[in-house]
Amino acid sequence: MSVIRVVIADDSQVARDVLRDILSRDGDIEIVGEAKNGREAVTMAKRLAPQLITMDLNMPVMDGLSAIEEIMYTKGVPILVVSDRSDAQTAYQALEVGALEVMPKPALEGADAERLLERVRLLAGVTVITRLRRHTMAPAALTPFTTLPTSSAYIARDYQHVVAIACSTGGPQALLRLLRTLPVDFPAPIVIAQHISHGFIGGMAEWLASLCAMPVSVGQENELLRPGHIYLSPSESDLCVTPGHRLTLQSSPQNSLYHPNCDVLLQSIADVYGSDAIGLILTGMGRDGVNGMRAIKQAGGTTFAQDEASSVIYGMNQEAVKAGVVQYELPLDSLPERLLREVRAYRYSRSEPLA
Repeated sequence: MSVIRVVIADDSQVARDVLRDILSRDGDIEIVGEAKNGREAVTMAKRLAPQLITMDLNMPVMDGLSAIEEIMYTKGVPILVVSDRSDAQTAYQALEVGALEVMPKPALEGADAERLLERVRLLAGVTVITRLRRHTMAPAALTPFTTLPTSSAYIARDYQHVVAIACSTGGPQALLRLLRTLPVDFPAPIVIAQHISHGFIGGMAEWLASLCAMPVSVGQENELLRPGHIYLSPSESDLCVTPGHRLTLQSSPQNSLYHPNCDVLLQSIADVYGSDAIGLILTGMGRDGVNGMRAIKQAGGTTFAQDEASSVIYGMNQEAVKAGVVQYELPLDSLPERLLREVRAYRYSRSEPLA
């Protein structure tokens, strides 16, 4: 088995010691360099040819965000952001410029240490591309949308249609590309379960909200689902929907592998919305979401998956495809238009007032 070559970038000696001790414990990872600032990380990325870099964000000389941009501009290297939870929003800007995933700084022992090892082993094998330098992003080009006549019965029917999305590794970048091209008056609520470390979901919501036409927020207990709104599940609880079209938060089992759980969300969507549900499973590791997608399909809903070529990790979506619970597998950039077509077809078929 080949050894994974890793560079650690962090200005704290204590943090570097902890990361080195965790990553070196099993002998399959070699620390080939330790950078005390972003400028050193850029130099080591060129000179040492690591297979992965762990990157802190708040560093002197050159911060982590600038270092990631410089590295990805020169020669792409898989980068795992390992930073304080207080840097959550900046961490998602790091994903925007090329980092693969974010996680909090771990203690020497415990779940975060094991998750760090798992993520380094997984992401070191991911193919990344060299990128252009970051520039100010123009507002998303939104698909034209025709507002339909409304009636009280029609509006009530609107609340019975929903899009549910499951994703993990590579999910934040995929969600940005998907959601920022949807119009502000998208005629259905969108609920999302994205595997994420505790403490980072608020930063992810703020990041997406700053770049998408629709409002984005972390789902709250008893919150009413509204068309044209995006709701993220918190990591500390599992998000579900109720027959009254409201969100509810369930306690996650202590031994749960995934936070939040995608199957829990998708199953509740299938139970409540039946044939009016649209399920979408994006990039990610593991099998979470497969059973939930099966439930949506069996209830008569519509199921989509991101294809392999556009996925950072073709895992969750691959498992769903192999299980036969995905009706349509599409490139990521084709999904926004297809979702609009599905929801528009639904609206036009329901445009007459209900009896």
